[in-house]
Amino acid sequence: MTKKRILYVSQEISPYLPENDLSKISRRLPQSMSESGIEVRLFMPKFGCINERRHQLHEVIRLSGMNLIVNDIDQPLIIKVASIPQARMQVYFIDNEEYFKRKFTTKDKKGVFYADNDERALFFCRGVIESVKKLGWSPDIIHCNGWMASFLPMYLKKFYHDDPLFEKTKVVFSFYANSFDGKLSEKLSEKLLFDGFSEEEVSGFNHANAKKLEDAAITYSDAIIIGSSELDDEILQKVKSTKLPILDFSEEYKDKYKPFYESLFQS
Repeated sequence: MTKKRILYVSQEISPYLPENDLSKISRRLPQSMSESGIEVRLFMPKFGCINERRHQLHEVIRLSGMNLIVNDIDQPLIIKVASIPQARMQVYFIDNEEYFKRKFTTKDKKGVFYADNDERALFFCRGVIESVKKLGWSPDIIHCNGWMASFLPMYLKKFYHDDPLFEKTKVVFSFYANSFDGKLSEKLSEKLLFDGFSEEEVSGFNHANAKKLEDAAITYSDAIIIGSSELDDEILQKVKSTKLPILDFSEEYKDKYKPFYESLFQS
């Protein structure tokens, strides 16, 4: 029997960034699934605060040479990789000088939300999809973690649903307490229109806040996971009101997550 495959797309993974619900689950859950016989791959942004020498990152030459157009500007896509030795897992990093060189994640040293966070998220999500395509690796499930992965379900269901690599792929989205309290660009809708979305599909994305991204993630995902023990009541009610399969918060990965994944493999 062919091994099932799960692609984890995470905004934060420890030990590369400080531990919280998001980074901890993004590190421990894939290891648990790998040890249970599932083939896994992990992607995250290569934020400038990640120490490349300490974590032994290196560029993946066979994935070099790709470019993505974001807001009508051609941006080089750089893929780096590192290993988590104790987990025997590799992590792929999406990198770009324009978007990820700065020494902070989503806010500057004064705590101000970066004005181009929308483009950084778009680049990250599209970069993951294009990298997986170049790898020729067909995932049964793509599990998205963190608000920067919110655009991936949209792009996958809109533009890649008939790609043989993704035609049977299910998208799972995890909601966490550590979202963001800023607003994205006033021109986000224009950028999405440029990529081929319709006026109706991008309605309300200008100055989009976390709630708008939550709505989009729910709309385009096949299942939802509650990733934090204390999730905002409004998000919780929104999630619970859907007809999608839902997994409540749990750190029992093999006992809870694996059966949940298996139910999606079979659907």
